[in-house]
Amino acid sequence: MKRAEGIVEILEAFDLTGSYRAAAELAGCSHHTVARYVRLRAVGRTLTERAARDRLIDGYLAKVEEWVERSRRKVRADVVHDKLLALGFDGSERTTRRAVARAKRAYAAGHRRVYRPWIPGPGMWLQFDWGQGPRSSRRDSRRRPVDRLLHHAHVIITEGRSHRLTDALEGRGVTPLDPR
Repeated sequence: MKRAEGIVEILEAFDLTGSYRAAAELAGCSHHTVARYVRLRAVGRTLTERAARDRLIDGYLAKVEEWVERSRRKVRADVVHDKLLALGFDGSERTTRRAVARAKRAYAAGHRRVYRPWIPGPGMWLQFDWGQGPRSSRRDSRRRPVDRLLHHAHVIITEGRSHRLTDALEGRGVTPLDPR
């Protein structure tokens, strides 16, 4: 397939000379190529497009796509080929492999997971009351939710003293901390 500039050069050479062979000599290609592009221009077809040819598998593509869909892309090409042979397909296994691969790519394109970033909005932030905490008879129970929160957090901005710091400064349950 020639590039668009090469095709224009071939057609200009033909318009100048009026001969396939003379235009081919000027453009540096075969006279058959010149004749082909002149015919395409005469019937009004796009010069850079190729005509799609029929394939042996075309009549069976709907069935191949159905099997890929039903198996959720798990069906193997050799299994599909055996089923197609039973339906009267007389193409090669390579043709079947290519068709199954194309059908699997199309299926995957329509069934991808979508990952959306978390974009916080007003009212979506976690707010935790550091003052009281949950009430329980166990002294340790106020610290557990805080510990879990801090364990999984990336950045925590706090105001005032935490329960652990207060206990450490007052010497409750631990050796007293000297607040120099």
